[in-house]
Amino acid sequence: MKFRGFFGKALRVQQRLLQRFPEDIALRNNMGVTYLLMNQGSAAKEVFEAVLQQWPDDGFAQVHYGFVLKTTYNNVTGGAYYMQKGIASMAEGTQDERFFFHLGDALQRQGKVEEAYKIYDEAVERGMFLNRYQRSLYNVDRLTSQPLWTLEQTTYQVFFRKLEENWEVIRNEGVALLGLPVQDGFRPEAENLRDIGDWKQYELFTKGRKISANCVKAPRTCSLIEQFPAAAGCKRGQVKFSVMQPHTHVHAHTGPTNCRLRAHLGLVVPKGVLLKVAEETVTWEEGKIFVFDDSWEHEVWHEGDSLRLVLIVDVWHPELTEHERKTLSPI
Repeated sequence: MKFRGFFGKALRVQQRLLQRFPEDIALRNNMGVTYLLMNQGSAAKEVFEAVLQQWPDDGFAQVHYGFVLKTTYNNVTGGAYYMQKGIASMAEGTQDERFFFHLGDALQRQGKVEEAYKIYDEAVERGMFLNRYQRSLYNVDRLTSQPLWTLEQTTYQVFFRKLEENWEVIRNEGVALLGLPVQDGFRPEAENLRDIGDWKQYELFTKGRKISANCVKAPRTCSLIEQFPAAAGCKRGQVKFSVMQPHTHVHAHTGPTNCRLRAHLGLVVPKGVLLKVAEETVTWEEGKIFVFDDSWEHEVWHEGDSLRLVLIVDVWHPELTEHERKTLSPI
């Protein structure tokens, strides 16, 4: 019932059952999960808090409570504490790869890097992650995997060269967008990936669909993208301008899927900017594209003294079949 989208109905049934069986811990935990599926993190938090007040050693409630603290409230300390306890309990429902993903991420953000990689390595041994650096959760396992790609390796070099040839046109449209009113312009990064600083984005395509209201303000850039279905139709990616201000650090993180590759076209590039992908480092150059697989861990530093502007273009992994490109779910 829950998984068909009838969350409200499921919740009402659970509430009636809890009135009859108030001491049933499984019913309480299931209600918390239903709230999570409804994206109601605060309600889920209340449910799991109540469970832990009465049953403080319940592993299922611990791991889900920690998950909520980390993902809804960005409480990495509390989230890591409860996810560790829940996973260690080995109780049913506590060994999901999402808990290992978010536990490791919470530990990294606290500076506990070695401890985080122990979690990641355990998850790799259990078959949850592709490797300690590649921790995406929506994967096609057979795809070639490497942190950095040459333009030729992507097989999309003709398209990428065309973007490079038109980089000044693209740059001019991106720079013009920086002058838009706040309500119409770049939006802050929304995934809690920033450690410090200012990082904003202006989307042109998302989940394989053109954002017409935004493309009106960058028509030549969007026209170039529309000529290439592997970018314009990439349901597991985006095309967007990305602006980063000086003294910004983006936490080490991984993208959601190995089904795409991510291209960056440098538009305005000061000194002091750096991207680390797994154990390799690259930087941007105006008018040039580099390509990486963002399902691998990557981290960004901007230690320069002026803004950095790039165009980000996600493309389908070249080894995906046409059938897969049409049928894979959007992300």
